Amino acid sequence: MESFEEYTDDIDCEVMIVGGGMVGMSLAIALAGAGIEVAVIERFEPGFDQEPDFDGRTSAIAHGSVKIFEGIGAWPYMAAETGPMWDIRVADGNLSDGVSPLFLHYDHQDVGDDPFGYIVENRVIRAALARRAAKLRNLELIAPSEIVELTRNASGVTAVMADGGTVTARLAVAAEGKFSPTRDAAGIKVRRFDYKQSGIVCSLGHERRHEGVAVELFLPSGPFAMLPMSGNRTNIVWTEKTALVQGFLDLDDEAFLAEVSKRFGDWLGPLTLIGPRFAYPLMLQLSERYTDDRLALVGDAAHVVHPIAGQGLNLGLRDVAALAEVIVDARRLGLDIGGGAVLEQYADWRQFDTLTLAGVTDFLNRLFSNDLPMLRMVRDLGLAAVNHTPPLKKFFMQHAMGTVGDLPRLIAGEPL
Repeated sequence: MESFEEYTDDIDCEVMIVGGGMVGMSLAIALAGAGIEVAVIERFEPGFDQEPDFDGRTSAIAHGSVKIFEGIGAWPYMAAETGPMWDIRVADGNLSDGVSPLFLHYDHQDVGDDPFGYIVENRVIRAALARRAAKLRNLELIAPSEIVELTRNASGVTAVMADGGTVTARLAVAAEGKFSPTRDAAGIKVRRFDYKQSGIVCSLGHERRHEGVAVELFLPSGPFAMLPMSGNRTNIVWTEKTALVQGFLDLDDEAFLAEVSKRFGDWLGPLTLIGPRFAYPLMLQLSERYTDDRLALVGDAAHVVHPIAGQGLNLGLRDVAALAEVIVDARRLGLDIGGGAVLEQYADWRQFDTLTLAGVTDFLNRLFSNDLPMLRMVRDLGLAAVNHTPPLKKFFMQHAMGTVGDLPRLIAGEPL
């Protein structure tokens, strides 16, 4: 397998990306593939030559995000290990009640021949991005390493590294996640709301085939998602009150599976645990702005939304597609790729989509995370109404696929 050259000296590039996770590396590949010199600074040892055990983490990759991965040349490295979502079923209730409470059914055939998206292990995505990135000569990975000081001025950006080396660029991009040090050092404030919920995540094996059906149950404690992986495996994202989560995690495997089965039902037969189970706190977090002088935010550094619609990574990948496009277009026109006008175009493009999705996920979580009889009646009528209104239903399906709105070229299937 190809590998990155070791970082040994001072580096001069066009774009410096701080954070080599799935969003940061996707942006690096998009830009490098368009001929832009890129350096990625990552704190952790890459370990891309290894095949780590499955750690339970997966992502829902919407159809629009698949187009991005195809456009940057990474999809062929992961396609064989994905689980397509052919159908999405949404219910207000519990599958173990004996009567199916399904009120809303999305069938991919109503919008085309492609699946709504795919469920992919995060390790598979990371390895695929690494293999693609290693083929690009103008992409330098600096890892493991940390920035001691980042200076931004009218002419560019300079990062002083922990080992004494420097990286200079025209633009810095913060892609370090929701607690981004680069964003905080720039004085960009965030608005944060703690849902007092946590997402319990694990993967399950089962006897019957899921046939690519994804299910989202709205339960009083929060949504319970069943996401079809490759083979006879399903990943669950179980939203629960944070105060109760540790008690569930401390259960032995048999007792934990019994709790899961109460919510999951028996539609796929007996369940077994695959890999570890873990939990993470859920929050809504929005940066007050997505850019600063010669700095852009992408992914969780810019926004964190509730996982109720499985759109977190997809939102970050749309950042990637938009920022890559404005940078590439600016360079072709001979403009300063880190200049204010270019960054303003990116911020304006992404803000509406982000705020809309944040508002929708927040509203849905508040509406469905309770068992009040009046609200339950209203939301069940709403689900039924959408299910029996084809134009509205089609719009929601296209939105789930990430194919509505002002689409960047990569999502539209066009080259940068």
